[in-house]
Amino acid sequence: MMTKKKILVTGAGGFIGSHLTERLSASGYAVKAFVHYNSGNSWGWLESSKCKERVEIISGDIRDADIVRHAMRDVEIVFHLAALVGIPYSYHSPEAYVETNIKGSLNILQAANDFGVKKVIHTSTSEIYGTAQFVPISENHPVNPQSPYAATKAAADFLALSFHRSFDLSVVVIRPFNTYGPRQSCRAIVPTIVTQILEGKRELRLGSLHPSRDLTYVDDTVDGFLKAAASNKGIGEVINLGTGSEISIGGLAKLIAGILGSGVKIVSDEKRKRPKKSEVERLLADNKKAGELLGWKPKFSLEDGIRKTVEWFSKKDNLKKYKSGIYNI
Repeated sequence: MMTKKKILVTGAGGFIGSHLTERLSASGYAVKAFVHYNSGNSWGWLESSKCKERVEIISGDIRDADIVRHAMRDVEIVFHLAALVGIPYSYHSPEAYVETNIKGSLNILQAANDFGVKKVIHTSTSEIYGTAQFVPISENHPVNPQSPYAATKAAADFLALSFHRSFDLSVVVIRPFNTYGPRQSCRAIVPTIVTQILEGKRELRLGSLHPSRDLTYVDDTVDGFLKAAASNKGIGEVINLGTGSEISIGGLAKLIAGILGSGVKIVSDEKRKRPKKSEVERLLADNKKAGELLGWKPKFSLEDGIRKTVEWFSKKDNLKKYKSGIYNI
């Protein structure tokens, strides 16, 4: 079991990070929430969360070792989620991904080792596997990043594991497969589809329609993080979090359009497609290891998760935060 000592969540103002921070706070843990510093002092999704009154919020930049060390003092468990995650933007600005995803992770790991942090839950991504060479994809699948984003995440994973092997730092690498749900940005496929339809677009503009993904609802992903923190069985391990089922992007668009009762035309827009050699054609998780080590299994079916997501986006105050009319890179 996790003790009631302080927990740090990096990337706490983001999509998954805000859900995780809320869950930890509601469970009574003393939480430090590390959010990205900005001139408006916005705390991201925590800005509208009731939990902001109960957590200690630290604004900073994960690339800055000084503020990271300040945030890490007196912390027992770290959930490291802070990262640049947009794949198209990584084609434009790969150096920013190296600095944030690799150097930022190094700052976390070095401080954790120096301060004797008991456990680091490091966030990976299924994108590091590249197009599936066999399915379902187990943790033994070759690592074959096909974008600068995926390459920097793979490097951060290996760096985290090296700290476990070199310094006996208790590290668990959690590898989610395409998490979706409320608050996700339009850099991801589900919000891209949902917001265009809700705003009455006659044509639903997407990238390639044939690639398939294993989509995991955010509450299930958060459960996986919490179980990884509570168990000692996953230390030094990479653990997939996925449903073990897949759907094509075109099929997903039709499912969401059906749920919303929309007859929208689905169009494959060339400017939204990844470079040919960079497109990950298929991702399908083998989640047996998560079940064996953590006792984790997904609770939400794809349709149930999509319905909950659509319900959140359908609220005007939520939808108005999104710019569905542009291609969000």
